Amino acid sequence: MKNKIGVLIFSFLSLALVSQAQETVLLSKAEALSRVQEENTSIKISEEEFNKAQADFRQTNAVFLPNITASHTGISTTNPLMAFGSKLNQEILTASDFDPALLNDPSKTQNFATKIEVQQPLINADGIYQRKAAKTKMEAMSLQTQRTSDYLALEVDKAYMQLQLAYKAVDVLNKALEAANANKTLADNSFKQGYLQRADVLNVEVRVSEVQAQLQHAKSNVQNASNYLSFLMNDETYMVYKPSEDLVVEALDFQNSSISENRSDIKAMELASEAYKDMSKADKMTFLPRLNAFGSYEMYDDKIFRADASGYVVGAQLSWDIFQGSKRFGKAQKSKAEYEKSKLEYNQYVSQSKLELNKAKRMLQDSENKLNLTKLALEQSEESLRIRTDRFKEGLEKTSDLLMAETQFSQKQLEYYQTIFEYNYAQAYLEFLTKE
Repeated sequence: MKNKIGVLIFSFLSLALVSQAQETVLLSKAEALSRVQEENTSIKISEEEFNKAQADFRQTNAVFLPNITASHTGISTTNPLMAFGSKLNQEILTASDFDPALLNDPSKTQNFATKIEVQQPLINADGIYQRKAAKTKMEAMSLQTQRTSDYLALEVDKAYMQLQLAYKAVDVLNKALEAANANKTLADNSFKQGYLQRADVLNVEVRVSEVQAQLQHAKSNVQNASNYLSFLMNDETYMVYKPSEDLVVEALDFQNSSISENRSDIKAMELASEAYKDMSKADKMTFLPRLNAFGSYEMYDDKIFRADASGYVVGAQLSWDIFQGSKRFGKAQKSKAEYEKSKLEYNQYVSQSKLELNKAKRMLQDSENKLNLTKLALEQSEESLRIRTDRFKEGLEKTSDLLMAETQFSQKQLEYYQTIFEYNYAQAYLEFLTKE
């Protein structure tokens, strides 16, 4: 008895989970786009890439800002030199400390030193160009983030239209199944009356089975499209969504018909090339000397955290790395090659984008032509089905001809909605390519 109760409880929970997993949620395109812009992982990754570039740029503030360090050091020594120097820094030397015996063999001496040191860059030409390169890279990453957002908007548009198309297919096949079942009923009655042969009835039953299989496949496409939207929205519940907007022919107004050099991804590549140019200049500037100022304030005592004696040092240093083997020459050559490579990649990317634009224009034109043809074919197949259905009811039409007309009408409906999807997507893709 307990086992039966357990089985019943398990079955009930399973049904509840399945029911929850299959819950259908109404979704608009604007809502899907908003959720993707807020939650999509690719956008978040792109934003972190920008934050990384921004952090690299902030590190270059060291070219202008000082480096300040503070330290407190304590030692205990019998080293003659350090013992004498410690007393000298503490300003406690007496005449007896110059006794050769004490100088050569001093007693244990303690010294506590507090030191504040400042290093101020004055002229670092390579650092200035490195800072320019870091800033340019940060701006390029900002544009790449924007382009990632634009691309995902296109993906949302496409995924939402795929969901609309899947539901259209379900509707068409549901109606086709109803018609097939009605024809099956009619065929069964005709067979009982001796007007049809058993082979004709079997053909009708085969048609019913085919439509049922197609309908199941269409329902799977609904779930696939819903899951992809869930992935884009970073939603792990994977609900089944239903579009609140119907799949209809859209007419977008294109303000631009050519590739703009201000498009975010193209501009980003241009800025990346500029960054390589600045890095090349920075490597060349390493051949120049550097000028830095420095200063320190030091406090000494034989007791911890006390400062009975103090002193300061202020100065400037001009340093010049005259030769580092051939390291700098090789580095400068490498950065120049990277700059030249970036220019070639930029030109290639622009050329490829123009090629893609021409392809998209042809795709739009082809889909528009196909849309007109499929619409006409749909109207013709619908009229043909109507005529053959009426003749079949009167016993003037073959079963095979009716099934062929019914199949053709369903196919033309699906082709028409598929063409609407292709036409709308071609417009959306063309808008994506020409967006500034």
